[in-house]
Amino acid sequence: MGINVLSLFDGMSCGQIALEKAGIEVNNYYASEIDKYAIAIAKKNYPNTKHIGSVIEVKGKDLPKIDLLIGGSPCQGFSTAGNELNFKDPRSKLFFEFVRILKETKPNYFLLENVGMKKEFRDIISGYLGCEPIHINSAKLTAQNRPRFYWTNIANVTQPVDKGITTYDILGIEKIGQMQPFPRNYKKIGLKRIERFEARTDGKSNCCLARSDKNLYETETGIKKLTPNDYEKLQTVPENYTKGVSNTQRYKMLGNGWTVDVIAHIFKNIEL
Repeated sequence: MGINVLSLFDGMSCGQIALEKAGIEVNNYYASEIDKYAIAIAKKNYPNTKHIGSVIEVKGKDLPKIDLLIGGSPCQGFSTAGNELNFKDPRSKLFFEFVRILKETKPNYFLLENVGMKKEFRDIISGYLGCEPIHINSAKLTAQNRPRFYWTNIANVTQPVDKGITTYDILGIEKIGQMQPFPRNYKKIGLKRIERFEARTDGKSNCCLARSDKNLYETETGIKKLTPNDYEKLQTVPENYTKGVSNTQRYKMLGNGWTVDVIAHIFKNIEL
């Protein structure tokens, strides 16, 4: 027996990959997304996806009974890596669209993902959703440090067992470090003169970012820039899933997407 899913801020549809990995059959998958490249990739991999436009235009009354509502509302306003405008950031205000649609659709289950943020703002989100988040680092299931908060009413969600996966397992690299920022004139100044380097010793890469110019790594054999396929491996996305658009767009959607195995771990607790 399949379920009806509504995915807000669907991106390239990581939710569908996770549902498939969790063994959950889907009758209808409604996706709210406005990025044409992400929509194209979702359609390429899941032709039956029902794209329904901007989240602002989604109305619960126009949809059938929704069993699962999912989404990762834009995080730029909350991220400690940004300006931390929080709910003053127009992108982060879209969280309230998730709240509105949650009330309108009354799904059996919901899941909201977001980045690390100050406790006062986590508490606001928890107050609206009626639950505390679980904090999971993708590093437990892949070779990428990507800590995220997950608010859900799916019961019995626990920390995943650490698989001990390293960059060598994923990328064939024994030791890895990250340099930030990636200088725009690196070809002129010579890579060897880059001094802002911080090596990682835990066998993990740093978080995959939407900007590919911030994923330049030093390895035991020299300099490596992660490829879109490397991103896919680190995000536990099927190989070449994002193929079909420019590399710039591939980096962007993968950096903005979910670590699929983390979401599948959560979905496995859904009782049908």
